[in-house]
Amino acid sequence: MKPRIHQVLFDFDGVLAHYRHEVRIAHLAAHAGCEHEHVRTTLFVSGLETEYDSGAIDTATYLRRLGEGLGATIDEAAWIAARMAASTALDDVLARIAALHADVTMGVLTNNGALMAQAIPRIVAPLATRIEGRVLTSGGLQRRKPAPSTFTHALDLLGWDAASTLFVDDLFTNVQGAREAGLHAETVSDGRSLGKALKRYVFGPQTGW
Repeated sequence: MKPRIHQVLFDFDGVLAHYRHEVRIAHLAAHAGCEHEHVRTTLFVSGLETEYDSGAIDTATYLRRLGEGLGATIDEAAWIAARMAASTALDDVLARIAALHADVTMGVLTNNGALMAQAIPRIVAPLATRIEGRVLTSGGLQRRKPAPSTFTHALDLLGWDAASTLFVDDLFTNVQGAREAGLHAETVSDGRSLGKALKRYVFGPQTGW
């Protein structure tokens, strides 16, 4: 018998959207009027992005340090604009998700900084209403996938039961962590692989006798 799923938790980059690292760097470089390598060094080589993604620093501190490093003001709007420019929703994936039973609750769990909670619903706009208030980031949680405790904490916050939750990620290591926490979990990379994974489950409330 196929497991019955009432909730689905999605990874973001590589599952719901394609992320182009260099486009984000170029967007920030144009905004700040500096070279691409300067953005790369300030944001990534320095470890600033990792600190933010891990929740070691808050958004205000992160944006201040980023702006100081680039010599320009980087506010939330500028940061989100760069991330949106670098992220393209995967329409075939969103179409398959939209076809799931209306009673299936959805959310996102991503290893990204807290500002992504604002950016993600805008990037995957057709899915926005179904994930509203349920976009969790490693920066916000101050813990990262694939640690099983990250999934347990996320489910506690969402009020979901692991046994009726499916987690979807493009990295098998994260899928392993979710399974260790008691969730059903599948590795997917596009609409086709998502479609195959979804066929292993039954979604929504049980009907009939």
